[in-house]
Amino acid sequence: MKNIKSIGIDFGGTSIKFGVVIGKEIIATTKPIQTPNHPNPTNLIQTIADTINTLKSQHNNIVATGCGVPGFVHFPTGTIHNLTNVPGWTNIPLKQELQSRTNLPTTIENDANAMAIAEWKLGAAKGHTHAICLTLGTGVGGGIIVNNQIIRGAQFTAGELGQTSINFKGRPGNYNNPGALEAYIGNNNFATDTLADYTAAGITKKPADCTPEHIATAAQNNCPIALKAWDGFAEKLASSLASTCWLLNPEIIVIGGGISKAGNTLFTPLKKHLHAQLSSPFKDNLKIVPAEFSNNAGILGSATLATEGIEDYTV
Repeated sequence: MKNIKSIGIDFGGTSIKFGVVIGKEIIATTKPIQTPNHPNPTNLIQTIADTINTLKSQHNNIVATGCGVPGFVHFPTGTIHNLTNVPGWTNIPLKQELQSRTNLPTTIENDANAMAIAEWKLGAAKGHTHAICLTLGTGVGGGIIVNNQIIRGAQFTAGELGQTSINFKGRPGNYNNPGALEAYIGNNNFATDTLADYTAAGITKKPADCTPEHIATAAQNNCPIALKAWDGFAEKLASSLASTCWLLNPEIIVIGGGISKAGNTLFTPLKKHLHAQLSSPFKDNLKIVPAEFSNNAGILGSATLATEGIEDYTV
């Protein structure tokens, strides 16, 4: 098994990344495909298939392909219900299309589940049987592991923690769901709120000055507005995670995505706010840690799922 390789694909609204994977190592990559440059699903599917076939020709022992996508997937058939921020991708049989063009067994998965599989099987949550994995970026994605299985739900779309409400009369979510978590802590919303705080304090900032990276740097330099922004971010995230913990009682929470790079600027207030909302059986041994694989989690999780088979992951 040591030499068995698979191809992991991280399909994003901006770009599509590929990696040839052995275990937890990405041994080769290709130039990413720019998603918006392809006008329709048929054209883009063929470009993805061509890239897979090129990698097959360059590497022996590639046995399967896995692809994580930013949207809702019918997992057994690999049919995409729809993709977030990628127009035209509705009811697309991506698994069938790629298999017919590459002659490789293919698995299609939600991208947050792919990240969760990477962290659970190979990374920060390895060895744990009850885990919550979050990826924080423009949106908020989640993957849930209970009793050593990833939870998919009746229609294979469970785990959408970013759509859970933290305020039943709050900001509208994308699916007529008031108070959706990602409406508060998605990158763009976090930046907009922080910019408003600076403006209210009489400090002139541009939107480009209020990315999570800039806000983290400002907080590390003891800027009171930035520190308050991160505390508010952590409080909102903790509200959602507390509900999840009361419901599922996980051993570990793994947080990935760009915002997790803020380190203790995020994790210190997050632990404080989360612990304040939980009783002893739920918090005493709870770990809250950054993801191990960062930007590679989608590739690694998709490749792992492709080679291990769906029987290990269905509920």
